[in-house]
Amino acid sequence: MSITPTRKRPSPRTILAVVAFGVFVAADDLTVVSTMLRQIIFDLEIPLPEGLDQAAWIVNAYLIAYVVVMPFIGRLSDILGRRAVYVGSLVLFLAGSIWVPFAPDLNSFIVGRVLTALGGGAMVPVAMAVIGDVYPREKRASALGALGAIDTAGWVWGPLYGALLIRFLSWQWQFYLNIPLSLLGIVAAWWALRDLPEPKTRERIDWLGTAVLTISLIALNIALLNSGDVQAAGGFAQLQANDQPANTGLLYAIAAITFLIFLAIEYYLGQRNQQPVQGSALSPPPPLIDLSLFRRRNFSPAILINFLVGGILIIAMVNVPLLINVLEFDVETAALTSGYLLSGMTGAMAIMAWVGGQMTEKLSYRPVTAVGLLFCATGMGLMGWLWLVDTPYLNMAGHLVVLGIGFGLVIAPIGTAVINAAPEDQRGVASSLVIVLRLMGMSVGLSGLTAWGLYRFEILRKLIDLPELPLSDPAYQQALADGLTEVTVAVLTETFLISAGVALLALLIAFWLKRDSNT
Repeated sequence: MSITPTRKRPSPRTILAVVAFGVFVAADDLTVVSTMLRQIIFDLEIPLPEGLDQAAWIVNAYLIAYVVVMPFIGRLSDILGRRAVYVGSLVLFLAGSIWVPFAPDLNSFIVGRVLTALGGGAMVPVAMAVIGDVYPREKRASALGALGAIDTAGWVWGPLYGALLIRFLSWQWQFYLNIPLSLLGIVAAWWALRDLPEPKTRERIDWLGTAVLTISLIALNIALLNSGDVQAAGGFAQLQANDQPANTGLLYAIAAITFLIFLAIEYYLGQRNQQPVQGSALSPPPPLIDLSLFRRRNFSPAILINFLVGGILIIAMVNVPLLINVLEFDVETAALTSGYLLSGMTGAMAIMAWVGGQMTEKLSYRPVTAVGLLFCATGMGLMGWLWLVDTPYLNMAGHLVVLGIGFGLVIAPIGTAVINAAPEDQRGVASSLVIVLRLMGMSVGLSGLTAWGLYRFEILRKLIDLPELPLSDPAYQQALADGLTEVTVAVLTETFLISAGVALLALLIAFWLKRDSNT
């Protein structure tokens, strides 16, 4: 009598490693272009400075596609299963990686980048949902902390990796190397995720809600990018005022109206699905986002905190390079110094994301989140009060490490609170909301930073004390330059202090987080 050997299932740690591999590759692709932008602009023959707005779409198109795809893909993974959707996301990422290096012009390049964004943006929420599927409630925090650490490590590695490729090869090699990495990820995911539970029923997709929400997100993101822009090209960053207020106002109106329509659609579908007509072909599909999620324990405070944290994070990531560009005359020196300083923050984030997961399993959501937000407020406060024109870079690095500790500690408890609050058949869309709210917080924070910075700069530059000398006198020119430098530093550090206040607001919201009965 022969005995059929039992097939060994991949362990949860193996599954975590496989999905984290894809997340790392996607995270690297999100930030790698920052150090390649100058060479890409040159190779695509985009004229500067008049072509700066066009060049900005190399980054903007990726970010918009990255955000827009998440709610739909998260819900799709609830309906079709994580394996199919995760592997499909890698296939999209692979297609974009093949397309980009052969793009003959900017428009073709952007198409390829959108494909990689759609694939990369889909991987993160699906990976979080996979962790919710394979880890029990009491172990999810450490797994999500590890995933957050790997995601952040990808952010850190991207700019350095891009600089190395530009130095020794070319920017095209980022995408050439993505091809074998994507193929490896597809094979590994197809094997590792084969035993994940399949959805109990194949529900229909809320296509109307998906279309309306997509329009709203696209309009809002473009409006936020136009409201006041931080443009970067060739390693130089600067604040630029918006010159199309009418178009921007129209986009905000479209975003608001379509979002209200989306809420109405989701409310209607939610009400109809509470008492579905069995066997009727006319019964409506379930909503893309079940609004009852926001009434579940810990869900609303967690994603609201994540939104505010996103706004704080972008202030640091944009303001530090802006400030260093003001202090350093050499563009390359400024870029390297900014990279070194921000690596202290992101490195601390990566380490403390893992630590935060371990702490959350022992202490639950509220204390870990509160401590993290307190670190965020402290770090921003130190930067706001102590950063001056002559502040040593070593001191700046220390303050950014404090800030990074805070960001890292918040990642695991917030993600775990949201996933644990969601029903099993809505983990995918709940995971997507974690990321979407953080990214939207970053977009709002970026717009607010620019609007405030331009407003305050116009006020403070009128107060510069200049000597009574001819305008052409070198002493006058030097006094003007010094005055503008001090004003710019003052404006940027003011936004750090505002961010510290936002962190304290998030800290107050953290007290609404409650311990799960099973956590």
